[in-house]
Amino acid sequence: LPVACKKLIEERGCDLVMALGMPGGKDKDKLCAHEASQGLQLAMLMTNKHIIEVFVHEDEAEDDRELAWLLEQRTREHAVNAVKLLFYPRELERDAGTGQRQGFPDAGPARQ
Repeated sequence: LPVACKKLIEERGCDLVMALGMPGGKDKDKLCAHEASQGLQLAMLMTNKHIIEVFVHEDEAEDDRELAWLLEQRTREHAVNAVKLLFYPRELERDAGTGQRQGFPDAGPARQ
C-alpha cells in the first residue's frame, strides 16, 4: 500500500492519495495494519505529499451491515477532508481539536 501511494504521487503526479484498507480483527492483522500505517507515514515524508489513511478494522462493527456502512461513511468523510486539505485548508484548521470523527459520531472538543 505505501509503495502504491508513493507511485501515484511520483509517477502519476497526484497531489494527495487516499489509502483504503480493511484489516482483520486478529492481533496479527492489527500488527500488519500498524506496519502499513508506518509505511504510509514514511511515504508522506519521502514525497512531501499527504496520504489520507482510511482504515476500517473488521472488529469496529457489530455485524456486516454496520461494517459496510462504516466503510462507506468513513471513506466519504475522509474524501471531504481531502478536498478541504487541497482547496480549503482554513476549514480544516478551524475544525482542529473539535473531536471530528470519520464514520462514527464525533467525540466533541477536547476542551469546553
